[in-house]
Amino acid sequence: MKPAVRVLRDTYLDSVLQLLGARAMGGTDGVEWATALMATAANLDALRQEGFDPPEASPYDLILAVRATDPEAAFAEGERAMFGARESGRAEESPRSLEEALERQPGSTVAVVSVPGDYAALEAHKALGHGLDVLLFSDNVSVGDEIALKDHAARRGRLLMGPGAGTAVIDGVGLGFANVVRRGPVGVVAAAGTGAQEVMCLLDRCGVGVSQVVGVGGRDLSPEVGGRMAARAVRMLDEDPETELILLVSKPPDEQVARRVMAAARATPLVASLVGVGGETLEGGVVKALGVLGRPVPPFDLHRGPSVEEATARLAPARTTVRGLFSGGTLCYEALVVLSGVLGPVWSNTPIDPRYGLPAPPGRHVCLDLGEEEFTKGRPHPMIDPGARIELLRETGPDVAVVLLDVVLGHGSHPDPAGILSPELARLDGPQVVAYVLGTELDPQGYHDQVRKLAAAGCAVTATAARAARAAAAIATRKSTS
Repeated sequence: MKPAVRVLRDTYLDSVLQLLGARAMGGTDGVEWATALMATAANLDALRQEGFDPPEASPYDLILAVRATDPEAAFAEGERAMFGARESGRAEESPRSLEEALERQPGSTVAVVSVPGDYAALEAHKALGHGLDVLLFSDNVSVGDEIALKDHAARRGRLLMGPGAGTAVIDGVGLGFANVVRRGPVGVVAAAGTGAQEVMCLLDRCGVGVSQVVGVGGRDLSPEVGGRMAARAVRMLDEDPETELILLVSKPPDEQVARRVMAAARATPLVASLVGVGGETLEGGVVKALGVLGRPVPPFDLHRGPSVEEATARLAPARTTVRGLFSGGTLCYEALVVLSGVLGPVWSNTPIDPRYGLPAPPGRHVCLDLGEEEFTKGRPHPMIDPGARIELLRETGPDVAVVLLDVVLGHGSHPDPAGILSPELARLDGPQVVAYVLGTELDPQGYHDQVRKLAAAGCAVTATAARAARAAAAIATRKSTS
Protein backbone atom coordinates (compact mmCIF):
# COMPACT_ATOMS: atom_id res chain seq x y z
CA MET A 1 0.00 0.00 0.00
CA LYS A 2 1.27 3.43 -0.94
CA PRO A 3 1.22 6.21 1.72
CA ALA A 4 0.20 9.57 0.27
CA VAL A 5 -0.65 13.02 1.64
CA ARG A 6 -2.57 15.94 0.14
CA VAL A 7 -2.51 19.42 1.73
CA LEU A 8 -5.40 21.84 1.18
CA ARG A 9 -4.03 25.25 2.15
CA ASP A 10 -6.10 27.69 4.25
CA THR A 11 -8.99 25.24 4.46
CA TYR A 12 -10.51 24.88 7.92
CA LEU A 13 -13.17 22.21 8.49
CA ASP A 14 -14.68 21.12 11.78
CA SER A 15 -14.22 17.59 13.11
CA VAL A 16 -17.57 16.34 11.79
CA LEU A 17 -16.67 17.23 8.18
CA GLN A 18 -13.18 15.80 8.71
CA LEU A 19 -14.82 12.55 9.81
CA LEU A 20 -17.04 12.50 6.72
CA GLY A 21 -13.94 12.82 4.56
CA ALA A 22 -12.05 10.12 6.45
CA ARG A 23 -15.00 7.71 6.19
CA ALA A 24 -15.40 8.36 2.46
CA MET A 25 -11.71 7.74 1.81
CA GLY A 26 -11.67 4.66 4.05
CA GLY A 27 -14.62 3.20 2.15
CA THR A 28 -12.90 3.50 -1.23
CA ASP A 29 -11.66 0.27 -2.84
CA GLY A 30 -8.01 -0.44 -2.13
CA VAL A 31 -7.72 1.81 0.95
CA GLU A 32 -6.04 0.33 4.04
CA TRP A 33 -6.00 3.46 6.23
CA ALA A 34 -7.26 7.04 5.86
CA THR A 35 -7.67 10.24 7.82
CA ALA A 36 -8.55 13.90 7.37
CA LEU A 37 -7.25 16.40 9.93
CA MET A 38 -6.09 19.93 10.55
CA ALA A 39 -2.32 20.38 10.37
CA THR A 40 -1.65 21.12 14.05
CA ALA A 41 1.76 20.16 15.41
CA ALA A 42 0.22 17.23 17.33
CA ASN A 43 -1.61 15.95 14.26
CA LEU A 44 1.52 16.20 12.08
CA ASP A 45 3.38 14.25 14.77
CA ALA A 46 0.70 11.58 14.74
CA LEU A 47 0.98 11.26 10.96
CA ARG A 48 4.74 10.78 11.21
CA GLN A 49 4.16 8.02 13.77
CA GLU A 50 1.85 6.36 11.22
CA GLY A 51 4.70 6.34 8.69
CA PHE A 52 3.76 9.43 6.65
CA ASP A 53 6.06 12.30 5.67
CA PRO A 54 3.79 15.37 5.75
CA PRO A 55 5.06 18.66 4.25
CA GLU A 56 5.31 21.91 6.20
CA ALA A 57 1.81 23.17 6.94
CA SER A 58 -0.04 25.60 9.21
CA PRO A 59 -2.81 24.71 11.71
CA TYR A 60 -5.33 26.20 9.26
CA ASP A 61 -4.36 23.79 6.47
CA LEU A 62 -6.35 20.60 5.95
CA ILE A 63 -4.45 17.35 5.38
CA LEU A 64 -5.77 14.19 3.74
CA ALA A 65 -3.65 11.06 4.25
CA VAL A 66 -4.17 7.53 2.95
CA ARG A 67 -2.44 4.21 2.50
CA ALA A 68 -4.02 2.97 -0.71
CA THR A 69 -3.43 1.34 -4.06
CA ASP A 70 -4.92 4.43 -5.75
CA PRO A 71 -4.50 7.48 -3.46
CA GLU A 72 -5.93 9.93 -6.02
CA ALA A 73 -9.23 8.04 -6.16
CA ALA A 74 -9.42 8.08 -2.35
CA PHE A 75 -8.65 11.82 -2.19
CA ALA A 76 -11.39 12.51 -4.75
CA GLU A 77 -13.94 10.62 -2.63
CA GLY A 78 -12.84 12.46 0.53
CA GLU A 79 -13.11 15.89 -1.08
CA ARG A 80 -16.50 15.02 -2.57
CA ALA A 81 -17.81 14.09 0.89
CA MET A 82 -16.41 17.18 2.62
CA PHE A 83 -17.07 19.84 -0.03
CA GLY A 84 -19.99 18.45 -2.05
CA ALA A 85 -22.66 20.52 -0.33
CA ARG A 86 -20.58 23.69 -0.56
CA GLU A 87 -19.81 23.21 -4.26
CA SER A 88 -23.43 22.47 -5.14
CA GLY A 89 -24.53 25.74 -3.53
CA ARG A 90 -26.44 24.09 -0.68
CA ALA A 91 -24.01 25.29 1.98
CA GLU A 92 -22.96 28.84 2.76
CA GLU A 93 -19.26 29.60 3.04
CA SER A 94 -18.30 29.50 6.72
CA PRO A 95 -17.38 32.78 8.42
CA ARG A 96 -13.63 33.24 8.91
CA SER A 97 -13.77 35.28 12.13
CA LEU A 98 -15.91 35.89 15.22
CA GLU A 99 -16.77 39.36 13.94
CA GLU A 100 -17.99 37.98 10.61
CA ALA A 101 -20.10 35.38 12.43
CA LEU A 102 -21.72 38.09 14.58
CA GLU A 103 -22.50 40.17 11.50
CA ARG A 104 -24.40 37.24 10.03
CA GLN A 105 -26.11 36.34 13.32
CA PRO A 106 -26.27 39.51 15.44
CA GLY A 107 -28.65 38.08 18.06
CA SER A 108 -26.19 35.41 19.22
CA THR A 109 -25.63 35.03 22.97
CA VAL A 110 -23.18 32.10 23.11
CA ALA A 111 -19.90 31.43 21.29
CA VAL A 112 -18.50 27.90 20.98
CA VAL A 113 -14.71 28.07 20.70
CA SER A 114 -13.04 24.99 19.23
CA VAL A 115 -9.63 25.90 17.84
CA PRO A 116 -6.10 24.64 18.66
CA GLY A 117 -5.17 25.38 22.28
CA ASP A 118 -2.52 27.96 21.34
CA TYR A 119 -5.26 30.21 19.91
CA ALA A 120 -8.21 29.25 22.12
CA ALA A 121 -7.71 31.73 24.98
CA LEU A 122 -7.42 34.69 22.61
CA GLU A 123 -10.62 33.73 20.76
CA ALA A 124 -12.47 33.19 24.07
CA HIS A 125 -11.37 36.63 25.35
CA LYS A 126 -12.64 38.18 22.10
CA ALA A 127 -16.02 36.45 22.49
CA LEU A 128 -16.35 37.63 26.10
CA GLY A 129 -15.45 41.13 24.92
CA HIS A 130 -18.45 40.99 22.60
CA GLY A 131 -20.71 40.19 25.55
CA LEU A 132 -21.13 36.49 24.78
CA ASP A 133 -21.20 33.49 27.07
CA VAL A 134 -18.47 31.06 25.94
CA LEU A 135 -18.31 27.28 25.69
CA LEU A 136 -14.57 26.68 25.41
CA PHE A 137 -14.45 23.22 23.85
CA SER A 138 -10.69 23.42 23.26
CA ASP A 139 -8.25 21.85 25.68
CA ASN A 140 -4.50 22.47 26.11
CA VAL A 141 -5.32 25.86 27.67
CA SER A 142 -3.02 26.76 30.56
CA VAL A 143 -4.31 27.15 34.12
CA GLY A 144 -3.19 30.79 34.06
CA ASP A 145 -5.22 31.47 30.91
CA GLU A 146 -8.22 29.66 32.40
CA ILE A 147 -8.15 31.83 35.53
CA ALA A 148 -7.79 35.01 33.45
CA LEU A 149 -10.70 34.01 31.21
CA LYS A 150 -12.98 33.19 34.13
CA ASP A 151 -12.14 36.47 35.85
CA HIS A 152 -12.87 38.29 32.57
CA ALA A 153 -16.22 36.46 32.33
CA ALA A 154 -17.12 37.38 35.92
CA ARG A 155 -16.38 41.08 35.29
CA ARG A 156 -18.75 41.02 32.32
CA GLY A 157 -21.42 38.92 34.02
CA ARG A 158 -20.93 36.08 31.55
CA LEU A 159 -20.25 32.33 31.69
CA LEU A 160 -16.93 30.84 30.62
CA MET A 161 -17.61 27.13 30.31
CA GLY A 162 -14.39 25.15 30.01
CA PRO A 163 -11.68 24.76 28.89
CA GLY A 164 -12.31 21.22 27.69
CA ALA A 165 -16.05 21.66 28.29
CA GLY A 166 -17.75 19.19 25.98
CA THR A 167 -21.35 19.49 27.19
CA ALA A 168 -23.87 22.19 28.07
CA VAL A 169 -27.60 22.81 27.72
CA ILE A 170 -28.49 26.51 27.86
CA ASP A 171 -32.17 27.51 27.63
CA GLY A 172 -33.00 24.16 26.10
CA VAL A 173 -30.26 24.29 23.44
CA GLY A 174 -27.61 21.57 23.59
CA LEU A 175 -23.99 22.61 22.99
CA GLY A 176 -21.12 20.24 22.20
CA PHE A 177 -21.89 16.59 22.96
CA ALA A 178 -25.42 16.97 24.29
CA ASN A 179 -28.39 14.67 24.69
CA VAL A 180 -32.01 15.49 23.95
CA VAL A 181 -33.74 15.74 27.33
CA ARG A 182 -36.95 17.30 28.60
CA ARG A 183 -37.04 20.65 30.36
CA GLY A 184 -37.54 20.43 34.09
CA PRO A 185 -36.58 21.52 37.60
CA VAL A 186 -32.95 20.33 37.97
CA GLY A 187 -30.05 22.66 37.20
CA VAL A 188 -26.78 20.80 36.64
CA VAL A 189 -23.33 22.28 37.27
CA ALA A 190 -20.69 19.86 36.03
CA ALA A 191 -16.91 19.70 36.07
CA ALA A 192 -17.28 16.43 34.13
CA GLY A 193 -18.60 16.20 30.56
CA THR A 194 -19.98 12.67 30.32
CA GLY A 195 -20.88 12.98 34.00
CA ALA A 196 -23.26 15.78 33.02
CA GLN A 197 -24.64 13.66 30.17
CA GLU A 198 -25.14 10.65 32.43
CA VAL A 199 -27.13 12.51 35.09
CA MET A 200 -29.30 14.42 32.62
CA CYS A 201 -30.16 11.19 30.77
CA LEU A 202 -30.92 9.25 33.95
CA LEU A 203 -33.11 12.11 35.18
CA ASP A 204 -34.91 12.16 31.83
CA ARG A 205 -35.56 8.41 32.00
CA CYS A 206 -37.04 9.01 35.46
CA GLY A 207 -39.43 11.61 34.03
CA VAL A 208 -37.50 14.60 35.43
CA GLY A 209 -35.99 17.24 33.15
CA VAL A 210 -33.27 19.87 33.46
CA SER A 211 -33.47 23.66 33.50
CA GLN A 212 -29.84 24.30 32.52
CA VAL A 213 -26.65 22.27 32.29
CA VAL A 214 -23.49 24.31 32.79
CA GLY A 215 -20.19 22.56 32.09
CA VAL A 216 -17.36 24.38 33.85
CA GLY A 217 -14.29 22.34 32.80
CA GLY A 218 -12.53 19.58 34.67
CA ARG A 219 -10.11 21.87 36.58
CA ASP A 220 -12.64 24.36 37.92
CA LEU A 221 -12.90 22.75 41.36
CA SER A 222 -9.11 22.49 41.75
CA PRO A 223 -7.29 24.62 44.36
CA GLU A 224 -5.70 26.71 41.58
CA VAL A 225 -8.92 27.68 39.79
CA GLY A 226 -10.88 27.78 43.03
CA GLY A 227 -14.36 26.99 41.68
CA ARG A 228 -14.61 30.36 39.96
CA MET A 229 -17.16 29.33 37.37
CA ALA A 230 -18.90 26.58 39.36
CA ALA A 231 -19.74 29.11 42.09
CA ARG A 232 -21.01 31.62 39.50
CA ALA A 233 -23.15 28.91 37.86
CA VAL A 234 -24.59 27.85 41.23
CA ARG A 235 -25.49 31.48 42.04
CA MET A 236 -27.12 31.85 38.62
CA LEU A 237 -29.23 28.72 39.13
CA ASP A 238 -30.03 29.76 42.72
CA GLU A 239 -31.73 32.85 41.27
CA ASP A 240 -33.49 30.95 38.46
CA PRO A 241 -37.23 30.48 39.17
CA GLU A 242 -37.31 27.37 36.94
CA THR A 243 -34.64 25.58 39.01
CA GLU A 244 -35.93 23.73 42.08
CA LEU A 245 -32.74 21.77 42.79
CA ILE A 246 -29.07 22.12 41.84
CA LEU A 247 -27.01 18.99 41.11
CA LEU A 248 -23.24 19.49 41.29
CA VAL A 249 -21.28 16.82 39.39
CA SER A 250 -17.53 16.32 39.61
CA LYS A 251 -14.67 13.93 40.09
CA PRO A 252 -13.11 14.38 43.56
CA PRO A 253 -12.70 18.16 44.02
CA ASP A 254 -10.59 20.14 46.43
CA GLU A 255 -12.58 19.89 49.66
CA GLN A 256 -12.44 23.59 50.60
CA VAL A 257 -13.32 24.68 47.06
CA ALA A 258 -16.29 22.31 47.00
CA ARG A 259 -17.57 23.75 50.27
CA ARG A 260 -17.38 27.31 48.91
CA VAL A 261 -19.18 26.32 45.71
CA MET A 262 -21.95 24.52 47.59
CA ALA A 263 -22.39 27.49 49.94
CA ALA A 264 -23.22 29.67 46.93
CA ALA A 265 -26.71 28.09 46.88
CA ARG A 266 -28.69 30.16 49.37
CA ALA A 267 -32.35 29.53 48.48
CA THR A 268 -32.24 26.37 46.34
CA PRO A 269 -31.41 22.86 47.61
CA LEU A 270 -28.10 21.52 46.27
CA VAL A 271 -27.06 17.88 45.93
CA ALA A 272 -23.45 16.92 45.16
CA SER A 273 -22.51 13.87 43.12
CA LEU A 274 -18.74 13.71 43.62
CA VAL A 275 -17.71 10.50 41.85
CA GLY A 276 -15.41 8.38 43.98
CA VAL A 277 -15.85 10.36 47.20
CA GLY A 278 -17.09 7.81 49.71
CA GLY A 279 -17.95 5.43 46.89
CA GLU A 280 -20.28 7.95 45.24
CA THR A 281 -21.54 7.18 41.73
CA LEU A 282 -23.47 9.22 39.19
CA GLU A 283 -26.46 6.95 39.69
CA GLY A 284 -26.25 7.65 43.42
CA GLY A 285 -26.29 11.40 42.80
CA VAL A 286 -29.45 11.08 40.69
CA VAL A 287 -31.11 8.97 43.39
CA LYS A 288 -30.33 11.66 45.99
CA ALA A 289 -31.72 14.37 43.70
CA LEU A 290 -34.95 12.44 43.14
CA GLY A 291 -35.31 11.99 46.90
CA VAL A 292 -35.00 15.73 47.56
CA LEU A 293 -37.58 16.45 44.85
CA GLY A 294 -39.93 13.85 46.34
CA ARG A 295 -39.99 11.89 43.07
CA PRO A 296 -40.10 8.07 42.95
CA VAL A 297 -36.76 6.33 42.51
CA PRO A 298 -36.83 3.60 39.85
CA PRO A 299 -34.97 0.33 40.45
CA PHE A 300 -32.55 0.96 37.53
CA ASP A 301 -32.67 -2.77 36.97
CA LEU A 302 -32.81 -2.93 33.17
CA HIS A 303 -30.59 -5.79 32.04
CA ARG A 304 -30.64 -7.00 28.46
CA GLY A 305 -28.66 -9.94 27.15
CA PRO A 306 -27.01 -12.69 29.24
CA SER A 307 -27.16 -12.53 33.04
CA VAL A 308 -24.05 -12.53 35.21
CA GLU A 309 -24.65 -16.20 35.98
CA GLU A 310 -25.03 -17.13 32.29
CA ALA A 311 -21.89 -15.21 31.38
CA THR A 312 -19.76 -16.76 34.12
CA ALA A 313 -20.94 -20.28 33.30
CA ARG A 314 -19.40 -20.18 29.83
CA LEU A 315 -16.12 -18.38 30.66
CA ALA A 316 -12.87 -20.31 30.34
CA PRO A 317 -11.02 -20.49 33.71
CA ALA A 318 -8.02 -18.59 32.29
CA ARG A 319 -10.18 -15.54 31.58
CA THR A 320 -10.07 -13.43 34.73
CA THR A 321 -9.38 -9.77 33.80
CA VAL A 322 -11.51 -6.77 32.83
CA ARG A 323 -10.64 -4.58 29.84
CA GLY A 324 -12.54 -1.25 29.79
CA LEU A 325 -12.61 0.75 26.55
CA PHE A 326 -14.33 4.08 27.21
CA SER A 327 -15.27 7.07 25.10
CA GLY A 328 -16.40 9.06 28.17
CA GLY A 329 -13.72 10.22 30.59
CA THR A 330 -16.01 10.47 33.62
CA LEU A 331 -17.48 7.05 32.91
CA CYS A 332 -13.97 5.61 32.75
CA TYR A 333 -13.13 7.24 36.09
CA GLU A 334 -16.32 5.90 37.69
CA ALA A 335 -15.52 2.40 36.41
CA LEU A 336 -12.05 2.64 37.94
CA VAL A 337 -13.66 3.54 41.29
CA VAL A 338 -16.20 0.69 41.17
CA LEU A 339 -13.85 -1.97 39.80
CA SER A 340 -10.95 -1.21 42.13
CA GLY A 341 -13.29 -1.53 45.11
CA VAL A 342 -13.96 -5.14 44.10
CA LEU A 343 -10.95 -6.28 42.07
CA GLY A 344 -8.09 -4.32 43.60
CA PRO A 345 -5.71 -2.28 41.41
CA VAL A 346 -6.88 -1.33 37.91
CA TRP A 347 -4.34 0.12 35.50
CA SER A 348 -5.25 3.06 33.26
CA ASN A 349 -3.96 5.93 31.13
CA THR A 350 -5.94 8.10 33.63
CA PRO A 351 -5.29 6.18 36.87
CA ILE A 352 -6.80 7.04 40.23
CA ASP A 353 -3.46 6.13 41.82
CA PRO A 354 -0.37 7.11 39.77
CA ARG A 355 1.25 3.78 40.69
CA TYR A 356 -1.19 2.11 38.30
CA GLY A 357 -0.41 4.06 35.16
CA LEU A 358 0.40 2.35 31.88
CA PRO A 359 1.94 0.10 30.76
CA ALA A 360 0.18 -2.49 32.87
CA PRO A 361 1.89 -5.74 33.85
CA PRO A 362 0.54 -8.84 32.05
CA GLY A 363 -2.73 -10.26 33.31
CA ARG A 364 -3.95 -7.09 35.06
CA HIS A 365 -7.24 -5.21 34.86
CA VAL A 366 -7.09 -2.18 32.54
CA CYS A 367 -9.50 0.68 31.77
CA LEU A 368 -8.67 3.11 28.97
CA ASP A 369 -10.10 6.58 28.40
CA LEU A 370 -9.92 6.74 24.59
CA GLY A 371 -10.81 10.43 24.60
CA GLU A 372 -7.36 11.32 25.95
CA GLU A 373 -4.81 12.97 23.70
CA GLU A 374 -2.71 9.85 23.06
CA PHE A 375 -5.72 8.25 21.34
CA THR A 376 -7.13 11.32 19.58
CA LYS A 377 -3.96 12.62 17.91
CA GLY A 378 -4.68 12.59 14.22
CA ARG A 379 -8.18 11.16 14.56
CA PRO A 380 -11.63 12.23 15.80
CA HIS A 381 -12.89 11.71 19.35
CA PRO A 382 -14.15 8.14 19.98
CA MET A 383 -17.71 9.41 20.46
CA ILE A 384 -17.55 10.56 16.84
CA ASP A 385 -15.53 7.70 15.36
CA PRO A 386 -15.45 4.18 16.91
CA GLY A 387 -12.31 3.29 14.92
CA ALA A 388 -9.86 3.34 17.84
CA ARG A 389 -12.12 1.09 19.88
CA ILE A 390 -12.50 -1.38 17.04
CA GLU A 391 -8.71 -1.64 16.71
CA LEU A 392 -8.36 -2.37 20.44
CA LEU A 393 -11.22 -4.88 20.42
CA ARG A 394 -9.32 -6.88 17.82
CA GLU A 395 -6.36 -7.04 20.22
CA THR A 396 -8.35 -8.58 23.11
CA GLY A 397 -6.10 -11.12 24.85
CA PRO A 398 -6.82 -14.66 26.11
CA ASP A 399 -6.85 -13.51 29.76
CA VAL A 400 -9.79 -11.09 29.30
CA ALA A 401 -13.05 -12.20 30.93
CA VAL A 402 -15.01 -8.99 30.32
CA VAL A 403 -14.82 -6.18 27.78
CA LEU A 404 -16.53 -3.16 29.40
CA LEU A 405 -17.85 -0.43 27.07
CA ASP A 406 -19.82 2.80 27.10
CA VAL A 407 -21.87 3.84 24.07
CA VAL A 408 -22.61 7.59 24.21
CA LEU A 409 -25.51 8.95 22.17
CA GLY A 410 -26.68 12.48 21.44
CA HIS A 411 -25.85 15.33 19.10
CA GLY A 412 -22.20 15.28 18.06
CA SER A 413 -21.82 11.53 18.55
CA HIS A 414 -21.66 8.90 15.81
CA PRO A 415 -25.08 8.41 14.15
CA ASP A 416 -25.13 4.66 14.90
CA PRO A 417 -22.34 3.61 17.28
CA ALA A 418 -24.00 0.31 18.26
CA GLY A 419 -24.48 -0.53 14.60
CA ILE A 420 -20.74 -0.06 13.93
CA LEU A 421 -19.55 -1.82 17.09
CA SER A 422 -21.98 -4.76 17.15
CA PRO A 423 -20.42 -6.85 14.33
CA GLU A 424 -17.01 -6.55 16.03
CA LEU A 425 -18.47 -7.45 19.42
CA ALA A 426 -20.31 -10.47 18.00
CA ARG A 427 -17.00 -11.76 16.57
CA LEU A 428 -15.27 -11.74 19.96
CA ASP A 429 -14.64 -15.34 20.94
CA GLY A 430 -14.30 -15.85 24.67
CA PRO A 431 -14.92 -12.72 26.76
CA GLN A 432 -18.32 -11.37 27.76
CA VAL A 433 -19.07 -7.81 26.62
CA VAL A 434 -20.84 -5.61 29.17
CA ALA A 435 -22.13 -2.33 27.75
CA TYR A 436 -23.88 0.79 28.98
CA VAL A 437 -25.79 3.07 26.61
CA LEU A 438 -25.79 6.72 27.69
CA GLY A 439 -28.70 8.41 25.97
CA THR A 440 -32.44 8.99 25.67
CA GLU A 441 -35.12 7.84 23.26
CA LEU A 442 -35.23 11.37 21.79
CA ASP A 443 -31.54 11.29 20.86
CA PRO A 444 -30.97 10.99 17.09
CA GLN A 445 -29.67 7.44 17.51
CA GLY A 446 -32.63 6.24 19.64
CA TYR A 447 -31.80 4.71 23.02
CA HIS A 448 -33.83 1.50 22.72
CA ASP A 449 -32.63 0.78 19.19
CA GLN A 450 -29.00 1.04 20.33
CA VAL A 451 -29.67 -1.24 23.32
CA ARG A 452 -31.39 -3.76 21.02
CA LYS A 453 -28.45 -3.91 18.61
CA LEU A 454 -25.94 -4.50 21.41
CA ALA A 455 -28.07 -7.20 23.06
CA ALA A 456 -28.49 -8.92 19.69
CA ALA A 457 -24.68 -9.05 19.43
CA GLY A 458 -24.52 -10.94 22.75
CA CYS A 459 -23.76 -7.99 25.04
CA ALA A 460 -25.07 -7.65 28.56
CA VAL A 461 -26.55 -4.13 28.66
CA THR A 462 -27.21 -2.38 31.98
CA ALA A 463 -29.30 0.64 33.01
CA THR A 464 -26.48 2.77 34.42
CA ALA A 465 -22.72 3.04 34.00
CA ALA A 466 -22.05 2.07 37.62
CA ARG A 467 -24.10 -1.11 37.21
CA ALA A 468 -22.12 -2.04 34.11
CA ALA A 469 -18.90 -1.84 36.12
CA ARG A 470 -20.42 -3.88 38.95
CA ALA A 471 -21.61 -6.54 36.49
CA ALA A 472 -18.12 -6.67 34.92
CA ALA A 473 -16.53 -7.20 38.34
CA ALA A 474 -19.05 -9.92 39.22
CA ILE A 475 -18.37 -11.80 35.97
CA ALA A 476 -14.60 -11.53 36.31
CA THR A 477 -14.71 -12.86 39.91
CA ARG A 478 -17.49 -15.40 39.17
CA LYS A 479 -19.59 -13.89 41.96
CA SER A 480 -23.24 -12.93 41.75
CA THR A 481 -24.21 -9.22 41.93
CA SER A 482 -27.00 -10.00 44.40
